Amino acid sequence: MSVFSNCTFIDNSNYFDVEICKRCPLKEGCYKEGAKSKTYSVTIKSDEHVEQMTFQETKYFKEKSKERYKIEAKNSELKHGHGYDVATSSGLISMQLQLRWPYLL
Repeated sequence: MSVFSNCTFIDNSNYFDVEICKRCPLKEGCYKEGAKSKTYSVTIKSDEHVEQMTFQETKYFKEKSKERYKIEAKNSELKHGHGYDVATSSGLISMQLQLRWPYLL
C-alpha cells in the first residue's frame, strides 16, 4: 500500500490522513506529535517566472542591476525636486506642456 493512496489532492497542496502519518516509517522530521492535519505544498511557477529567475542569474543582469541606482536617483530627483510626482492633467499633450511650463515663464 502506498503512503500517498489515502491523501486528497487540492490545487498544489496535498492533505494527508494523520493516522497514516503516525504509522509511517518516514515520519521522523515530517510528522509532529499531536498534529491534527498534515499538508505538503509545492509551488508551481509559470514559464515566465522560471525564465525571469534564470535571467536574473546571468552576468548581464547582475551588471545592469549595479547601475540601476543611478537611474533611480535621477527619477527621484525629477519627481521630488522638480515637481513631477503628480501630473496636473491627463494626456500626452498636457504632460509635455507640464514639462515645458517652467521654461515658458
